[in-house]
Amino acid sequence: MKVRSDILRIYQSLHTWTGICAGILLFIGFFGGALTMFKHPLERWVSAPSAPVAALAPQQIDTVVREVLAAHPAAREEFTLHLVRHENNPAPVTWSAAHAGRDIDLNAMRWQGTLDAQGKLAAQEVRPSLFGELVDMLHRTGGVPGTLGDEYLGVYLMGVAGVLYFLALVSGVVLLLPTLVKDFFALRKGKNRKRFWLDAHNVIGIASLPFHIVISLTVIVFAFHDQFYDSLQQVVYGERKMWSRPAGTPGPGDVSKLAPASKLVRRAQQEAPGFEVTEMLFMDLESPRPLVRVGVANDDYVVRGAVSGYLLMDPYSAQVLNTSMLPPKSDAWSSIAASFFALHFGSYGGNWMRWVYFAFGLSGAFLFYSGNLLWVEKRRKNQLRDQAPPVQPRRTALLAAATVGICLGSVAGVAGALLAAKWLHASAGNLNAALMTAYYVVFLSCVAWAFWRGAARAAPQLLALCAAAGFAIPVTSLIARLLPSLGMWAHGSVGAVAVDLTAFVLALVLAWAARLAARRARSGPADSVWAAPAAEAPALAGAQERQA
Repeated sequence: MKVRSDILRIYQSLHTWTGICAGILLFIGFFGGALTMFKHPLERWVSAPSAPVAALAPQQIDTVVREVLAAHPAAREEFTLHLVRHENNPAPVTWSAAHAGRDIDLNAMRWQGTLDAQGKLAAQEVRPSLFGELVDMLHRTGGVPGTLGDEYLGVYLMGVAGVLYFLALVSGVVLLLPTLVKDFFALRKGKNRKRFWLDAHNVIGIASLPFHIVISLTVIVFAFHDQFYDSLQQVVYGERKMWSRPAGTPGPGDVSKLAPASKLVRRAQQEAPGFEVTEMLFMDLESPRPLVRVGVANDDYVVRGAVSGYLLMDPYSAQVLNTSMLPPKSDAWSSIAASFFALHFGSYGGNWMRWVYFAFGLSGAFLFYSGNLLWVEKRRKNQLRDQAPPVQPRRTALLAAATVGICLGSVAGVAGALLAAKWLHASAGNLNAALMTAYYVVFLSCVAWAFWRGAARAAPQLLALCAAAGFAIPVTSLIARLLPSLGMWAHGSVGAVAVDLTAFVLALVLAWAARLAARRARSGPADSVWAAPAAEAPALAGAQERQA
């Protein structure tokens, strides 16, 4: 297919500048998004072990709910009954004394309730790990702090990046059309490293194009959903309410008259055959409109939540109020909305699809990283024969340093926060605040190091740091098993062990990348931004030989 050269130049400029403007922020978003695919296993890895809680019979579940509501009035506002429990959620009933807002509260405490050996209520207040929420916030905001109105500033910036991202995708496809058939699977190696990076960039971009289109559009919708809803309210609904809670039986204000939890579970199973009831969120039990949101899971369906679909019930009469978020019974509009959520979050197909999204997320991060590297190389001033290497434009050196520092800094920061969850568990007064601090200290240090040392020197060093942090994750679990006196722990569940194994594999890849970056700095073209200063090249060569 032939495309006019002037049109190709326009699309090349559009692709380049939209990619550059959004690339670094989107790298963090994609890396964080890949990790959110396994947010729950990560939370289980960082959660300290608690006293084992035996599974409760249906009658005991009814008892613990009744006693929690009688002894702790704050639970009547909202509490969760967990029917599927893991290391990060060992108790059957949890609730908070404070109202949960949209922002992450690093000081938040949560109560856990169960029955002791004598059948009496045993409740304690704990500070749950928010590591999964911190990673999710990184995914949604790119790590940009601050708020604008009721929303994080980074969410809006990520929405703008999503618009630029979509333009970059469209323009990139137009650029590849003339040579798509011939060069699609080409991955040419040789002295021209720019050609290799461009081939890798193109192959990953085209192979994962449907995924990237879905992500770009859903990012825009999620970032500006309040504005979209406000517009719909004014244009379509007018004086009518867009959202309203379904009206059930008015709450009598006496929580002792709640339907038994076991009855609600049975009613949910009747309404959603083939689904597993995972949790029940009870809300506003003493208000005129009490409600219980039942989470149900089935990997064969596209669902609204990260792992569950939902149905709404009256907690007093056990009447089903709404099934629009239950896949087999949802209406057309709810199915469309669920598809947006599911396609963005990968909440369908079970664990194998989460691994697919994890791989797509990491490959997307590579797409933005390699795009910036290509921009830097394309604007390189070439060395003339028998002349000294030219001084590269300042803008290319700064973008190279920003790409290395911010992208690799976010990777090292997440690993540092994960390690801090265990190493600082005994000494940190507020572990969640320590995790946040650990991320930004490591991240900002990496950014400062990249700008101070320059991209060529910083790239292999920061890649080596990321690799070392990755190896330290399974090593920490091994130390916890061998030296329990240190006060750390190592869970033996499949999810927790998978975190260690995945970190080890990624560390191997990063170590390999560090070796390649060191080789490029030592023996690559002297006129490149990625070439180390001449005085340092022998030292890098010696370091590489020692590594070999």
